[in-house]
Amino acid sequence: MVEIISKKEGPRREDVAAKRLINENRTTIHRLADQISNGGFSRSRKQLNQSREAPKPDGLVFHFMDNSPTQVEPEPRLRRSPNGRVFVMDTKTGKQMMFLGEIRERGSVRYFALATKQNGFISPVEEAVEDILAELDGIVIETPEIEDKILGVIRDRLQVP
Repeated sequence: MVEIISKKEGPRREDVAAKRLINENRTTIHRLADQISNGGFSRSRKQLNQSREAPKPDGLVFHFMDNSPTQVEPEPRLRRSPNGRVFVMDTKTGKQMMFLGEIRERGSVRYFALATKQNGFISPVEEAVEDILAELDGIVIETPEIEDKILGVIRDRLQVP
């Protein structure tokens, strides 16, 4: 003999009764859960509700990535990175505006290499900038003071702070 059990439409009678019992006694269940957990149940429910709220813009910085950049007057500044790159950057946006060269080492000799094709750079500086800084190409840097002076001369010639 074979019994065929088919699933009927909707929830089972037992499930409906259990759900009704829980809904009718929800306050008592929450009170007991708080009593057992020393108030941890209510705190966790409160944190869950707070995490579902949309963030408030107080003090937050939002970056909108659209294709319409605002026109900002650049504020150029000469920088030397820890790895020896010398470049002009915009302090407002943090972007590199012009790569000038790098401080290289050959053996124990340190020198400034202007970004030109002759020095092996892929993207050389513009001809006008090369004419202005050509005298500084290959200057040997023996002390940090000489390096500061070279950077000062570059600032003066390019008129950037």
